Amino acid sequence: MNFTDILRTAIHALRGNWMRSALTSLGVIIGIAAVIVMVSVGQGTQREIDSLVSGLGSQRLDISPGARRGAGGARQSASSFFTLTEGDVDAIRNEIPEVQYVAGALRGNTQVVFAENNAATSWQGVQPDWFAINDWKVAQGAGFEAQDYSSAAKNVIIGETVRRTLFGDDTGVGQTIRLGRVPFTVVGTLAPKGQGGFGQDQDDIVMVPLETGRRRLLGMMGLPPSAVMQVALTVTSADDLDYVQGEVEALLRQRHKIRPGDDDDFRVRNISEIVATRTATTNLMSKLLGAVATICLIIGGIGIMNIMLVSVTERIREIGLRMAVGAGPSDVRRQFLAEAMLISLIGGVIGIGIGVVGALLVGRFSELPVALNGQVVALAAVFSISTGLFFGYYPARKASQLDPIEALRQQ
Repeated sequence: MNFTDILRTAIHALRGNWMRSALTSLGVIIGIAAVIVMVSVGQGTQREIDSLVSGLGSQRLDISPGARRGAGGARQSASSFFTLTEGDVDAIRNEIPEVQYVAGALRGNTQVVFAENNAATSWQGVQPDWFAINDWKVAQGAGFEAQDYSSAAKNVIIGETVRRTLFGDDTGVGQTIRLGRVPFTVVGTLAPKGQGGFGQDQDDIVMVPLETGRRRLLGMMGLPPSAVMQVALTVTSADDLDYVQGEVEALLRQRHKIRPGDDDDFRVRNISEIVATRTATTNLMSKLLGAVATICLIIGGIGIMNIMLVSVTERIREIGLRMAVGAGPSDVRRQFLAEAMLISLIGGVIGIGIGVVGALLVGRFSELPVALNGQVVALAAVFSISTGLFFGYYPARKASQLDPIEALRQQ
């Protein structure tokens, strides 16, 4: 029997009991759909992690105020204190040579207004290195001058979202806007970054010099002199990150006069630790989804094997007749193997369709990132064919080993 004859015979046999064949392929359908969704979510999450690393920097440390103990040993909120200062920033820059860039920052929320347009946004008061640390580039206009930082100049650089909201198609450079009640001159616009790794709009922001933010936007808060809310730094080499973290912690403990055994009044956050945590979470999720897909495929494969064994039992006399008229054991084996693989392949095609639609729905209606590509579909097709081949071989082999004489005696 040639391939065409085997395929035609297999299709005829499956059509004879199509309902049973459809139910048999259900496990394969679910398994293949689960494989597609699993891989798509896994790849989408990995892409998001790559975006996170790119946006935050793999060679970066963030330092924020820690919690202090108040009177009576009661632990108080870190937001109630400003334990970091510009002096800490200068000390890190001067005493740790492995540091490439370091900058302090203040931040807050404000209403930004131009003519009849206004929007609620966030602002950051920054030092010069802040732009390099966060990979902010000025798209139009100019950056801050040295005197802007020292004189608390009322100049502002706006993000793309703010520019579009206030000025539409215009750049806005040279225009006067209000942050709260304070007028500022727009000296530049930031190149757009889009959505960040945590889902925030990175372009919904305005930048002012650090001293400007302290005097003109946070003046009523009564900040300690030279206080900053955050310090960020990058290192020249990623290999130095752990070493620099230890040096920064030791330097700040010394500057803040923290005695051995006492809690730090600051926190150093290693961006690579965040990335490692998210990667581990992604891997765990992928393994769980992979386990579900594998179980579904195994169940589907067992169902195929079971139905094919039943089919062999029901068709013993037919097998005997085929052998009696000249069909060899290999012909019988190929026929039953073709039926098993056909069931699996049909289930795989349906499963691929459901999986693609399912992955698209997951990306649309959930917060999980999805990256669907042709490799995922090809992988699912290979799994489908492999399932039919693996679980269909034993029934096909059993059919080919029947004795034709004994088979013809079956009623």
